[in-house]
Amino acid sequence: MMRALYSGVSGVKVHQSRMDVIGNNIANVNTIGFKGSVANFSDVYYQTTSSATGPNLETGTAGTNAMQIGLGADLAAITSNITTVGGTQRTDRNLDLMINGEAFFIVDSGGETCFTRSGALNVDTNGTLYCVSNGATVLGWQADDNGNIIKDTVSSLSVMSDDRMTSPPTATTKARLTGNIDQNDKQVAFDDTADGYPMTISFYDNLGNSYMAKLNLMHADANSMNTYRVSFGDLTNSKGESMLYTVDYDELGNKIYKEKNPKQYISFGGEVYDYTVDEASGEITWNPEKSNIILTFNGSTGEFMSVGKEGEEGGETVDLVFNPGAAGNGEGNDPFPIQGINIDFSKITMYGGATKINGLKGTEDGTGSGNTAGNLSGFTIQGDGKIYGVYSNGSERLFGQIAVATFANPSGLEAVGDSLYRTTLNSGEFDGIGVDPSTVKGFTTGALEMSNVDLANEFTTMITTQRGFQANSRIITTSDTLLEELVNLKR
Repeated sequence: MMRALYSGVSGVKVHQSRMDVIGNNIANVNTIGFKGSVANFSDVYYQTTSSATGPNLETGTAGTNAMQIGLGADLAAITSNITTVGGTQRTDRNLDLMINGEAFFIVDSGGETCFTRSGALNVDTNGTLYCVSNGATVLGWQADDNGNIIKDTVSSLSVMSDDRMTSPPTATTKARLTGNIDQNDKQVAFDDTADGYPMTISFYDNLGNSYMAKLNLMHADANSMNTYRVSFGDLTNSKGESMLYTVDYDELGNKIYKEKNPKQYISFGGEVYDYTVDEASGEITWNPEKSNIILTFNGSTGEFMSVGKEGEEGGETVDLVFNPGAAGNGEGNDPFPIQGINIDFSKITMYGGATKINGLKGTEDGTGSGNTAGNLSGFTIQGDGKIYGVYSNGSERLFGQIAVATFANPSGLEAVGDSLYRTTLNSGEFDGIGVDPSTVKGFTTGALEMSNVDLANEFTTMITTQRGFQANSRIITTSDTLLEELVNLKR
């Protein structure tokens, strides 16, 4: 009877422990990244009242099994269901991340490296990325000045430090002309006294200042309809003022145009052009006066053929260099820095209809377009964990990459509260570097992982746990009744 009494007590205890686990699961049903646990029981040691015997052929007796009386139940393990991913909660917030695989975010909590599944992130006053569930800073890999990720020991990720608040300007190095030339257009007809059809290309220098180069286009000569001479016209700043001369006034208020000192030189197609300015009219005369850049089309199809120096085999592009120095030696002269633009002519056609040509910065994929200086306007986190700063000038900069950790036995991690885990001897060690999120299915941005607690299963387990507790309580009360009857035998 005493054995039954203590068996009932052990049964009550383990069912109470299971109820505690169920209560914790249900309490965290809406906790981001929470992993539910399961309490498992085991029977405990037995008292053997009769050992097992084997059959005896001489006496003809059969063997007998051992007779054992169990001494109750014990709590064998409380296992965390870490490997089951919770549901997806859409937030549309760019700082919310959900890990798609079985990895963990690596965070620094009070100087200790911990791990979490909570991907609700934010930025503190120092510009450091942290987890809002526990205030721990998010760890990852840094990016070098060339935009390469250095996969070394993880460290805090800063996304709004002082050196990242602005983006430096970059010079335009490539441009392209697109559109169509009507060979019968009067603007492109050969005329020694006219400038031809005007084309403009805007660009930035390496300080982020905006300029515009003006080109002119007309038939190369009076006899050819399929070749055009491209010449340089002028260079103006963002205010529309020419960079080749200055404007002054005499005593009567008349404008006087003077060449800039030092003089600005232009190299077009490899040949350096000098110029003079008429002081009264501001008209620019180039030396040599006749450009040697010829644009050629297929007369039958109207398709582009080549552009280049007259008498030489052409290609698709021509270099336009500002301020190369009088001898084209690349030393340059103030007030304009050395600037070279490679202009692509291959997207121009010669069809009938109308003449219209547009000048665009950069190539079709945006390479070499340049930009002005910009201020940090925000940042984005991609599915592979890479963090890019977005600037007002349209440029992007790679700040770093969020790293994740994986373990041989994730269920062996020890929960320390605040949605944090730490390693144990049974989970496997963290190597201090982590793994690339893209190797473990990456992140879903704008979403969070919900708790993986199944309420239907928890309530069902709660019912069986309650009945188990009641049944074990009955063992205690029944054993007490039997003991009472035994005591009453004396009466």
